[in-house]
Amino acid sequence: MKQLSGLDASFLYMETPEMPMHVGALHVFELPAAYKGSFVADVRRHIGSRLPLAPPLCRKLAWMPFNLANPVWVDAMPDLAQHIVGIKLPKGSGLAELDEQVSRLHPVLLDRDRPLWKFHVFEGLAPGPGKAKRVGLYTQLHHAAVDGQAAIALAQAILDIQPTPRDIDHETRPAKKLDIGLAGLLSGVLANQLQQYGNLVKALPSTVGALSQVAAKGARSVAGRVASTNAGDASIGLAPRTRLNASVTAGRAFAGVSLPIAQVKALRRAHDATLNDVVLMLCGGALRRHFLQHGPLPRKSMVAAVPVSTRAAGDTTANNQASMTVVNLGTHLADPMERLRYVQAASAAMKSTLGSVKSLMPTDFPSLGVPWLMSTVTSLYGKAGVADRIPPIANVVISNVPGPAFPLYMAGARMLTNYPASIVVHGVALNITVQSYDASLDFGLMACAKAMPEVGELATHLEEALAELLALPATSASVTKVTLEPTPKPKPKVPAKPRAKAPAKAAAAR
Repeated sequence: MKQLSGLDASFLYMETPEMPMHVGALHVFELPAAYKGSFVADVRRHIGSRLPLAPPLCRKLAWMPFNLANPVWVDAMPDLAQHIVGIKLPKGSGLAELDEQVSRLHPVLLDRDRPLWKFHVFEGLAPGPGKAKRVGLYTQLHHAAVDGQAAIALAQAILDIQPTPRDIDHETRPAKKLDIGLAGLLSGVLANQLQQYGNLVKALPSTVGALSQVAAKGARSVAGRVASTNAGDASIGLAPRTRLNASVTAGRAFAGVSLPIAQVKALRRAHDATLNDVVLMLCGGALRRHFLQHGPLPRKSMVAAVPVSTRAAGDTTANNQASMTVVNLGTHLADPMERLRYVQAASAAMKSTLGSVKSLMPTDFPSLGVPWLMSTVTSLYGKAGVADRIPPIANVVISNVPGPAFPLYMAGARMLTNYPASIVVHGVALNITVQSYDASLDFGLMACAKAMPEVGELATHLEEALAELLALPATSASVTKVTLEPTPKPKPKVPAKPRAKAPAKAAAAR
């Protein structure tokens, strides 16, 4: 038995039909040559063999009496026929049809009486080069169980680095938890709550002092960094209101796109930037193009909410250890070079203060009475349309999760793509999650279907933003021009999703 932390449990209390709180990814797999059989059945057998290494797949929620405190995880063996399902698509389907399936399935809430995950296997995809058979996989994992880094640890348990599945007989199993009765469960929960209250009281004096010092340091840092650029004020304030800052509906629109990671790394070196800087620059450039086309483009910079991991190195615990910060994207600047310097200044200012407060960001807190209170407030918040009226803090969530630089396999099939599928919430109707995989940066764009139905066009704008950045002269003293690394042999792709072109007037404005 393990009680959910305050942060983990909050994803349960905030969940409504309009705000599903599961995450996952859309994958395309290529099957071995001359493959025969049922991939759905193969996946069930494979996952069944890996369950001893994957605790998040083998536990379900046990709720407290009267919902007075956070629930606990208890052991539960999943019914793989219910958790791994097959879906037949029209023959010759491609990425467009897969995107539509994710848009349709993502709003469906996971069954809380079962372990909080589900896999959907898609058959009917167009074959790859050499008529290699392909299948799709859309995974759902509740955010109460895993964050981005914990999901990667789970993937390491499930996936292999070669086509032949590895021998797991000698791999370390997570410790088995004892199943206890209701009395033991309640006493354990109460002891945990008392400890949480004590920790908060003891930490309060030092926390207040540290935050005061960080606030003063942050103000000086932003002023100094922005003064060294000609890009204007990159300090953080309220975000401009856009059509993304609205109460979300139950509909979703999803799109995935891959960019060559060799080109992104070349840009990082050419401009003395970080990979995160380049990702933010790409997203800002794509959003600028999109809002020039569909309007209105805010006169003030759009702001991204950026998740920040608070996880210690080597910690693979299956829970949430993250917080959130904000960064300006420079979408109001037409000149891409000015926008690049602006984003670098804004990102550097954020990082200069973040390290001082990461240890102060709580991931657990007392929960007595919190469940019913949070659930009620969340429901009222959505029904009353509060997000349509309060000043927005951010316009979009942008998350960058590092992944493996080599191909992975499941049940003998090679994974070609890894497009993350994440969460949108009231007031921030677009989530862009990025994960590096093999030779690509795979972007997963999830939007409220009412706020941004044309999310596929935004995916195309990411490709255009990359081309725009590659055309800039290098600014690093050690690099004279943007020189690309040798591009590896491209991995086969599913047919590209057709997307509308921008009107000539918008293109000219860009």
